[in-house]
Amino acid sequence: MTEPRTSTAVEWLAAAAPGPRSFRLEWERNPFQTLLLPAGRLWDVVLTPGRIGYPAFGVLTRRIDAPGPVLADLGGTRTGFFVPPGTAGRWAGSAASGAGRGTWIVVPCPGRAVGGTRWLVPPDGGGALTDPVLLEHVLHEVAALPAGDDAAPQIRAPTPSWPLTSACSAGVSGVCAGDTRPWWFLSVGLTEA
Repeated sequence: MTEPRTSTAVEWLAAAAPGPRSFRLEWERNPFQTLLLPAGRLWDVVLTPGRIGYPAFGVLTRRIDAPGPVLADLGGTRTGFFVPPGTAGRWAGSAASGAGRGTWIVVPCPGRAVGGTRWLVPPDGGGALTDPVLLEHVLHEVAALPAGDDAAPQIRAPTPSWPLTSACSAGVSGVCAGDTRPWWFLSVGLTEA
């Protein structure tokens, strides 16, 4: 990996994998694939429709310098905010749902847009996550804005904070390497090793 940020982000993601070494090796072999990671170990994910998630992302980034990792699809229909483990079990929002223990999230290599998925905010490698209380307040604020309100943030897919062409080497072997399903695909049928 040539970029230190990419390397530390991959190491952090790999720590959530059942086999961290094989996870890294998958991305070393092919950084243009998505891999499957279990939620609930190091993080949960709050999933939102894009019409709420993108404006919430805009509000969140105006309130704090660096939110935790945020995933989005390239079509702007879904966003996923990485939050502390255990949040999904307590999440009760109507416009959002939580993915925690027993669910899996498809992720692209940091710095890459793969399979219609990209990082709006890639992992920082240090474990920074979005504060779920702040996220809940921001989601309520955005959901309460009337449609067409000039005060509403523009619903526009932000530019990723890292170049999409940055180098990446790392990778969950045998779990779902090369998975092309949307990142919000969740399955409770998979078991952790």
